[in-house]
Amino acid sequence: MASPATHRWQFSRSGGFDQVRLESAQDLAHLGELDLKLWAALACPVKGLEFDERTLALIDTDGDGRVRAPEVIAAVQWCGARLKDLAALKARTDALPLASLDDSGAPGKAVLASARRLLSGLGKPQAAALTLADVDDTARSFAQTRLNGDGIVTPDSADDGDTRRLIEDVLATTGAVTDRSGRPGVDQALLDRFFAELAAWSAWTAEGASDPALLPLGEATAAATAAWSAVRAKVDDWFARCRLAAFDGRATAALNRREEEYLAIAAQDLTISANEVANFPLARVEAGRALPLTEGLNPAWAAAIATLRTVVVEPLVGRGKATLGADEWAALGAMLAPHAAWIARKPASAVGQLGAQRVAELLGSPEKDAVARLIADDLALAPEFAAIEQLERLVRYHRDLDRLLCNFVNFSEFYSLGRKAVFQAGTLYLDARACDLVVRVDDPGKHAALAGLAKCYLAYCDCRRPSGETLQIAAAFTGGDSDYLMVGRNGLFFDRRGRDWDATITKVVENPISIRQAFWSPYKKLVRLIEEMVAKRAASKEAESDARLSSAAAATAAAPGAPPPAAPAPKKIDVGTVAAISVAIAGIGALLTTLIGYLAGMFRLPFWQLVLVLVGILLLISAPAMLIAWLKLRQRNLGPILDANGWAVNGRVKLNVRFGGSMTSVAKLPEGAVMSGADPFGEKPSPWPKLILTAVVIGFLVSFCNSQGWIYALTKPGTPFHDATGFTLGTRKLTEEEQAAKEAAEKAAEQAEAKPADAAPAK
Repeated sequence: MASPATHRWQFSRSGGFDQVRLESAQDLAHLGELDLKLWAALACPVKGLEFDERTLALIDTDGDGRVRAPEVIAAVQWCGARLKDLAALKARTDALPLASLDDSGAPGKAVLASARRLLSGLGKPQAAALTLADVDDTARSFAQTRLNGDGIVTPDSADDGDTRRLIEDVLATTGAVTDRSGRPGVDQALLDRFFAELAAWSAWTAEGASDPALLPLGEATAAATAAWSAVRAKVDDWFARCRLAAFDGRATAALNRREEEYLAIAAQDLTISANEVANFPLARVEAGRALPLTEGLNPAWAAAIATLRTVVVEPLVGRGKATLGADEWAALGAMLAPHAAWIARKPASAVGQLGAQRVAELLGSPEKDAVARLIADDLALAPEFAAIEQLERLVRYHRDLDRLLCNFVNFSEFYSLGRKAVFQAGTLYLDARACDLVVRVDDPGKHAALAGLAKCYLAYCDCRRPSGETLQIAAAFTGGDSDYLMVGRNGLFFDRRGRDWDATITKVVENPISIRQAFWSPYKKLVRLIEEMVAKRAASKEAESDARLSSAAAATAAAPGAPPPAAPAPKKIDVGTVAAISVAIAGIGALLTTLIGYLAGMFRLPFWQLVLVLVGILLLISAPAMLIAWLKLRQRNLGPILDANGWAVNGRVKLNVRFGGSMTSVAKLPEGAVMSGADPFGEKPSPWPKLILTAVVIGFLVSFCNSQGWIYALTKPGTPFHDATGFTLGTRKLTEEEQAAKEAAEKAAEQAEAKPADAAPAK
C-alpha cells in the first residue's frame, strides 16, 4: 500500500510537457519523495555540457562520469544539513553568506568554523560571505605547500638531502603518484613497494655471489650465456638431425633439404640474413659429425657461431677448437644452464640500476622511517584540507545546484524564453536561419541512429576554429524549409562563450519541418524528377553522339581517303513488335479519350465550381504528405537527441509546432526597416501571375454571385438570369404594382393582336 504524500507538489505544462515546479525550500527538502517517474531526466553525463564540470564531478560521488537521480537527491540533502534554508540555493551566486549556514547542527557548525578560519587566514575575518575565489585561492595555496594533507610527499617536501635523495630514487625506479599540487610524489604504498623490491634484488644478487656454479666465467659469464642462448636451439636442432641420420642413412638427403628448395631461392637476391637461408640446417648433416665452428656453416649463422666460439668454447673447452662434438656441447650447456636459470629469476624491477652499493646502503639506512614519518605528517593535515573541500562543495552547490535541478528534475530552463538549457551548445547560423537547439556530439553516425527517432530535421556539422580546435554538433531545424540544406553547406556557429566556429554540414537526418513545406513537397519532388530525367536523357544522347564521333574519327584515321563505311542495314520490324505498338497506341488513345471526357465534364461546370475542383485536386495530391508531416510534428520530442548523448530522459520532452518554431528563427527585416531604392540587377517581375490570379478571383466571385441570383437582383425586373453555361435559372419576384402593370401590358397586347392587321380606312 502506497504511503500518503507528505508534500503538495505543483506542476506546470510547457509545450505539452508536464513537469514539476521547484520554487520553495519545501519543494527542495522533499525532493527525495518525488516519484522518479515524474522527473524530466534520470541521468546525465559529467562532460560535454554547458555546466561547471567540477560541480558535476563533486555530485558524481561514485566517479563513474555520470550524475544520477540518487546523487542529485544526496547533494540537495547534503546542503540541507548545512544551510538554514534551502531557498538560499535560489540565489545562484558564488558568494555564500555566512549567515545562511546552520550552526545548530554538527555539519553546519563545522563548515562555519572552517569558513571563519579560512577567511581569517586570508586577512578578512569580518567578511560576511565566502566566495568561490576565496576557496579556490586557499585550496590552490594549500596544495602548493610542503605538506598538503594528501599523504603524498615530493622531493621538495623533504627537510634533508638524504630523505630527498631517497624520494628521488623511488620516483626514478618504482614509479610515482600525483600530488594534490600536480607534482609526482611518493605515498606509503609506493615506499613499501620500493623497499620490497630492494630486498628482492639484494637476495638475488647475494645468491649469485654465494654460488660459484652460477658464475663459471666470473663477470664474463653473462656474455657467454647470452651467446650460448642465441644459438642453443639451432645447435640442438643440428645435432638432432645428425643423430637421426646415424639412425637411418636414407634420411640424410631429406634432413639436408632438397635441391629444389635451393633452386627456389637461387633466383632471388640473397643476403646473409635471408629467412630462407636462416631456416636451413646450421651445417651439412652427416651421421656422427662434429659441429664445424669456422668453415661450412650456414652463412646466416656464421657470426653467431663465431661469437660462441670466442666467448664460450675457447674459455671453457680450449683454444684452437675448429669443431665441437655433441658431448662437448652438452657439457657447455651443463655449465651455463644454472646461470641462465638464475638470470631468469632476476626480479622485474628497475631498482638494480641503483647499483649494489646503493641498494645495500638503502637497506641499512633509517631513511625509510624518515620518509614514512613525513608521509604521516602530511596525512595529519587531511582533515584541514577536507574542510576546505567541503567549503568548495557548498559554495559550488550554492551557485550551481538549483540550475542543475532546473535542467534535470524539470526542464524549466529549456522551456523558458531567453534562457538556454545546459545541453544547448550555442547557436548555428546557416541558410538565413539561427538554430538554438544545438547539442555537442562525439560520433555523428552513432548519434544519428538514435536521434533520428526524435522526428526532427537534424543537420550534423563539423566545426573548426582558426586555432585548430575542432567540434562536432547536431542542430535541429524547426523553421523554414529544407530546400537548400545539404551536405557541404557552410555556416557559422557561436558557442556559449561567444566564440565563433566555421561549421560545415556533414550529414542530415530528414524529417518534416512544417506543414507548409509538406504541402509543396510533392510538386518539388516532381520538378526534381523531371530535371533528373531530362539530365539523364541529355547525358545519354551526348554519350551516343560522342561514341559516333569517336567511331567515325577512328575509321577515318584507320584508312585515310577511303570512303566512309556503309550504314548498317535497318533492322526489320518484328510482327510481335508491331502488335505491341498497336496495343500501346490503343491504350494511350483510350486514356486520352477518358481524360478528354473528364475535362469536358469539368469545363461544363460553373467557373466557381471548376476553381474549387482544381483546388481540391491540389489538396488531394498534397494531403498524404501533409498528413505524414502533421503526425511527425506531433511526435517530435527532445528525448532521443539527448539519449544519444548519454542522458536518460525520463519523459516525452515535446517540441510542438509553436515551441519548436521558437528554436529556429528565420531571417526577416527588423521592425521599422525601410527598403531604399530599386534593385539595379533584379529581374523585372512578370505581371502575368498577378493578372491571372486577379482574373481567376474575379471570375470566381462573379460566377458564384451569378449562381446565387445576387447579380440578377441588381438588374431590371423580369429579366431572366443565367449561369456560366447559359441555362436559365429563374426570374426575380415582382412587386404588386409591377405585377399589375405587367398584366395590363399583356392585356393591351392581346387586344392589339385581335384587330385585323390589314383593315382599310373608311372613304
